[in-house]
Amino acid sequence: MRRLHERVLGPTKIGIPTQTSDIWLLGTCYKISADGCSAEAEATGNILAEFTHDISSRILVTYRKGFDAIGDSKLTSDVGWGCMVRSSQMLIAQALLCHQFGRSWRRTSVEPQDQDYITILHLFGDSEASPFSIHNLLLAGKAYGLAAGSWVGPYAMCRSWETLVRSKREETVPELCPFPMALYVVSGDENGERGGAPVVCIEDVHRSVEFSKGQVDWTPIILLVPLVLGLDKVNPRYIPSLQATFTFPQSLGILGGKPGASTYIVGVQDDNAFYLDPHEVQQVVNISKDDLEADSSSYHSNVIRHIPLESIDPSLAIGFYCRDKDDFDEFCSLASKLAEESNGAPLFTVAHSHQNTFVSSCDAYQEDDDADDGHGGDEWQLL
Repeated sequence: MRRLHERVLGPTKIGIPTQTSDIWLLGTCYKISADGCSAEAEATGNILAEFTHDISSRILVTYRKGFDAIGDSKLTSDVGWGCMVRSSQMLIAQALLCHQFGRSWRRTSVEPQDQDYITILHLFGDSEASPFSIHNLLLAGKAYGLAAGSWVGPYAMCRSWETLVRSKREETVPELCPFPMALYVVSGDENGERGGAPVVCIEDVHRSVEFSKGQVDWTPIILLVPLVLGLDKVNPRYIPSLQATFTFPQSLGILGGKPGASTYIVGVQDDNAFYLDPHEVQQVVNISKDDLEADSSSYHSNVIRHIPLESIDPSLAIGFYCRDKDDFDEFCSLASKLAEESNGAPLFTVAHSHQNTFVSSCDAYQEDDDADDGHGGDEWQLL
């Protein structure tokens, strides 16, 4: 399995590339001093230890073997094909951690473990009984080409999550819903068919958070932004914007990797991307939501992995989590400023409605007729 991993992702690069540059991890900055004195070296060591604790606290979801067969496929393992599904589960799990505990949460060895943490792990178990299992995701994504034994791209994965979340909300009374937030897939237009820079449509987001039927004014929301940023590799002009998304407090990272080998990218340092790797094969573990003494060690890793950001597949998806309306408004402001500073190559824009307007960094609306002119026709592909 290690040989397969290295053939696809390249030789494993472990550790922190440099101890002189700041690290951004899912909206949190780890500032590293370039001063070589002993006091600063000790401080840097403490910061890197905090960074390692942070990344190892993120939920890791990997290939599993020995679970119940998926539908009629007779497959009891997702080795070799399930990495995009696993990467997406990690991103959604991160959103749930932020929702339940806040971004500052860190895993501890204290037992019994927290009930809400165990409940989150249960959601991603490998059986039909777990709402967000690989079994249920493949069923929800059937219309988008998801099938046991077949690899899937980021756009289809995002749409599959949208379908699964909608079905869980519809079949469950609100207070028992396993997914206490809305999910919105950002696309180039209302049907997502024209390609180009996707648009976060504020009117659509407002409609997405109204599923609570008036019980609350605003519900938390996940924004998923599938992108194709080139042909064979990411066009270099998008790299600065990709790096900047990790500075957003709302950052959930990126579903990305190399062709046919998805990873969950959680941070950046200079031109390197830190990621959680789903390609390790582990025995199935289905954690009961009431088992506060369950062994959760297979859902975490303190191994730090990185790849050059420029080497990732141009087909990827970026995630963001907004806890409330103020959080969403801040995200819109940050995203609009990022688009303004993109030199005509925005990752995505923000609009009030499906018109050629966007929200500027000072919350004004203005015409952006040249928004698409910065994209060569050979750079963007239809999603």
